[in-house]
Amino acid sequence: MRLFDRYISRQILLGTVYAIAVLSLALVMGNLFKQARPLLVEQHAPLGLVLRFVINVLPFSLMFTIPWGFLSAVLLVFGRMSSDNEITSFRVAGISLGRLSAPVFVIGAIFSALCLWINVNVVPLAKASLTEMIYEQVKRDPRSLLDPGIVQSKFKNQKVFVEERDGDSLNGFHLYQISSADSGGRTRAEAYVHAGKVSLVVDEEKKQLRLKLQNAFIETKQEDGGGEMAFAQEAEPWLFDFGTSQTKKVRSSAMTNREIIRHLKENPKLDEKKQVAFRAEITKRYSFSMACLSFACVAVPLGMKSRRRDTSGGLIISLLIGTAYFLFTVLAEQFKTDAAATMILWAPNVLCVVLGLILFRKARFK
Repeated sequence: MRLFDRYISRQILLGTVYAIAVLSLALVMGNLFKQARPLLVEQHAPLGLVLRFVINVLPFSLMFTIPWGFLSAVLLVFGRMSSDNEITSFRVAGISLGRLSAPVFVIGAIFSALCLWINVNVVPLAKASLTEMIYEQVKRDPRSLLDPGIVQSKFKNQKVFVEERDGDSLNGFHLYQISSADSGGRTRAEAYVHAGKVSLVVDEEKKQLRLKLQNAFIETKQEDGGGEMAFAQEAEPWLFDFGTSQTKKVRSSAMTNREIIRHLKENPKLDEKKQVAFRAEITKRYSFSMACLSFACVAVPLGMKSRRRDTSGGLIISLLIGTAYFLFTVLAEQFKTDAAATMILWAPNVLCVVLGLILFRKARFK
């Protein structure tokens, strides 16, 4: 390795590590406030569980921050070298732009290999662990599902609100039975239950919360828009199955590639759209892993171009490319065939390479 290889590699590595740290912190904090709310607010999770949440979110954030951090570092390094005329000096010394960019592609290949390992092996396990953490907290303290002052939505098609709780006695109990979402995503209240006082009993063996309602008022809605009301001094125990209160959904993002393949073999009658989504998840992991190499193609010439013109245009364009790259995942979810989903997932890599070759060719003659 020549001296200029070490010089460029060191700057790119340091810049990438710094960018990854900043971006990961932002993503982890965002996920902490968004996804950990049920643990922090609704279930009063201990600090240890929250720390486990942060550790499990970090691999998912690296899926995005490693490519984006690498892109930012290359842009900054080559932008500075261009503005300081270092690239011109290297060219005068007989070093071509392609040879000067070799460390970028080597580092990009290393980061792509790291992303592949993270996306295929680490991220699915981390996502599965995140889901399991909430179930563990519910099982640890099922009474937290009915904490006062919080609208609980962990029960399927039901929302519960409790005004006060004194041990196993609840005061001011409100329950809304919500219909399943229709084709337009709309829901409506099918029933409303109110009780002045509720006796709460936890059945650990059957994994149930047994509620005995006192001074209960029950209103049900009919399909024709009418309603029926009923009053009862005491009502039979209302049951909540906290063992299955959060129905575990089969999520492809929380499954390894082998688990996805096995799931598809064991469920041949699965809806065609879901089958495409499961197979697209595998494709996405491999295509996203190539992001660093793809970004290397466009980052070098864009970095030089932005500083040569003394403007941030190249940086803005590169950030738009990075954003558009990851937005292709959303587009892939709209396709109903494997071929279309695969094409759209690999499209950003192909576009970055083609655009990079064009920009490299132009930069060589400037």
